[in-house]
Amino acid sequence: MHNQKTASISYSTKTYGIVWFVLVVLLALTIAVARLHLLAQFSVVGALAIATCKAALVLYYFMHLSAEGRVVKGMLLLALGALGVIMILTFADVWYR
Repeated sequence: MHNQKTASISYSTKTYGIVWFVLVVLLALTIAVARLHLLAQFSVVGALAIATCKAALVLYYFMHLSAEGRVVKGMLLLALGALGVIMILTFADVWYR
């Protein structure tokens, strides 16, 4: 027998529909940035920012991150922080060559 406390999160169909619509809009924005060069020299940074927003929506609503404890959220922040540092160092290396 497990004595783990399980949290059941359920969002309404309307909430999932809104999240889906926002994800589709962000997808269209990603395509526009890539194809139309909307952000000129900052298109990569813009595409990464949009991808971050999409990933956050998926994590929060579809993977139910809001129901997780501090440890899981802390580990996610640690991983994202490390990824951010690596990306910043990569961009700095490319920009200053």
